[in-house]
Amino acid sequence: MTRLVMKFGGTSMGDLERIRRAARIVAAEVKAGRKVAVVVSAMAGKTNELVAWTDGAGKPGAGVALSDDEYDVVVASGEQVTAGLLALTLRNLGLDARSWMGWQIPILTDDAHGRARIEDIPGEVLGAAVDSGQVAVVPGFQGVTRDGRITTLGRGGSDTSAVAVAAALECPCDIYTDVDGVYTTDPRIEQKARRLERVSYEEMLEMASLGAKVLQTRSVELAMARQVPVRVLSSFIEPDDNGTLPEKSGTLICEEDEIVEKRIVSGVTMSRDEARITLLGLPDRIETTARLFTLLAEANVNVDMIVQSRARTPETVNLTFTTGRRDAARAADLTRASQGELGFEEVAVDEDVAKVSVIGVGMRSHAGVAQTMFQALADKGVKIQAISTSEIKISVLIDAAYAELAVRALHGAYGLEAA
Repeated sequence: MTRLVMKFGGTSMGDLERIRRAARIVAAEVKAGRKVAVVVSAMAGKTNELVAWTDGAGKPGAGVALSDDEYDVVVASGEQVTAGLLALTLRNLGLDARSWMGWQIPILTDDAHGRARIEDIPGEVLGAAVDSGQVAVVPGFQGVTRDGRITTLGRGGSDTSAVAVAAALECPCDIYTDVDGVYTTDPRIEQKARRLERVSYEEMLEMASLGAKVLQTRSVELAMARQVPVRVLSSFIEPDDNGTLPEKSGTLICEEDEIVEKRIVSGVTMSRDEARITLLGLPDRIETTARLFTLLAEANVNVDMIVQSRARTPETVNLTFTTGRRDAARAADLTRASQGELGFEEVAVDEDVAKVSVIGVGMRSHAGVAQTMFQALADKGVKIQAISTSEIKISVLIDAAYAELAVRALHGAYGLEAA
């Protein structure tokens, strides 16, 4: 008996015809003898519409606490619609199918409404249903608190839902999306980009956090922690006349030990969702720097790159850090409000920047990766504003106008067109 979790994203659920195609793919897996649970996203664009409705409803009046609990009730409904529609379509194909809401399984989360984290999924009830031959259709993105309130997991949360259900059922997870796998870089930027057959959890985690939009970061974290094999596949396929799917290709996300072909660099990513904030003339005292980043942390502003350099004024420095573009205004307002306490002269914000990264587990054991990156950028006249590194990645902050040029240059420099 082989269990399998399948996940279909918003593009795959975009209309009734696409839902019918997804149903045919599910039916082919059932015909092949697999016991299937399916996790679905809302129709493409539906969540944005629902969020706009909650915004239009306005903020609570005087004396009423601000909470996102009713926001969750509204935006979770998009996945409920597609779960029901897919279950109906599967029944139309002659399959025993049923939708399972997050509270029925249950998918237990904390009470951080709008950005909840999954705490537990008891797999016994859902596992028994699947093993009996029922196709269980689960709305992604949603869960329930222990006191019965609906929650949502944040944007991209359906990927996390699918991996969590697969972990509960102790089985692999196939994620069907509008691309046929993970590429060495974005094919829209570099036509020579190649699909990777296998990517390690660590590489995929870095790719997801640094701009690759194939999988949500938290889903990869969970897959790595629970050792769930995840395969990224195209949903734009069709079973043949016998109801059989073509042989699976896509990209498998797995342990590094399972990758036979060892690559130094696996991919190049780009993120335009960046902003650079610089404090000029900051007193050169460790307690001042500590206070600055304490204020940012207390405001839930995530900081990435940090660069400090000597200022022209004695005993002062210029300190630059990067954050997501959506956090930039809040971070700048916070620092300006604390100017008297921190003692800096001026704050500057630049949102016309991009972060370009190279990622690969082979970087651990190979010298010269950084030299290749910096030389390739220098050859194209791309100036580096900031640098951050880890064991398996190097990221640079550059002018946004050079982002695509940098991606193409690095893709070629590491020979990724032959990956």
